[in-house]
Amino acid sequence: MRLRGRKGIRENIESQKDLVILDPAAYKGKWNEVFGNDNPIYVELGMGKGRFVSEMSRLNPNVNFIGIDMYDELIRKSSDKARAAHTKEDGTLDLSNIRLVLFNIEKITDMFAENEIERIFLNFSDPWPKKKHARRRLTHSNFVNNYMEILNDKGEIHFKTDSRSLFEFSLNSFADMGLRMRNIALDLHVDGIHPDHVLTEYESKFIEQGINIHRLEVVIGKQALQQHLSNLETKEDN
Repeated sequence: MRLRGRKGIRENIESQKDLVILDPAAYKGKWNEVFGNDNPIYVELGMGKGRFVSEMSRLNPNVNFIGIDMYDELIRKSSDKARAAHTKEDGTLDLSNIRLVLFNIEKITDMFAENEIERIFLNFSDPWPKKKHARRRLTHSNFVNNYMEILNDKGEIHFKTDSRSLFEFSLNSFADMGLRMRNIALDLHVDGIHPDHVLTEYESKFIEQGINIHRLEVVIGKQALQQHLSNLETKEDN
């Protein structure tokens, strides 16, 4: 079901071939060709209005970013933010490391090949609070198994939510799958917002309302896990 918006939304996003991709399954296993380089690919699943993916791609030019959502209107709004973020002071536009994709996350393995992605961001996903809807939560094992298939040896999942119930569910889901978690925070911004931290639209609103933000990172890839364990040993030695 599409969000309500002004007329011509579909035509608008169809015209943005330099930024918006409407047939992502055609690029499965070929995303590095889309970007024209072998830089790591980070993906935000359910990007909303696109502030996070737009700013992250601007701040990290050596990483390729893909923002995914299933609503035409959100793709259009995100495209406005992406273009604004990537317009330089001299007026030139550089969208070389960002793409926006209209797609249903439930079919994510139709879009990406094995080991094609390095990082997945899950920012303020729908908590689906009713128990009967647990399988729809993006941290349910059914989804996580798909993420594990497309993540490479450096693969990680970075997860943020304002929902305590979803956070608790996610902790148990990741633990039951035997996955290593790190940097678990029950109140991410308790000591203030780090200057390098990119906020989503929802996050800014929740902070203003005094709502705690919960966050964690899941280490998936073998190389990422080895690096994590090595870092822990170094801390212990110090």
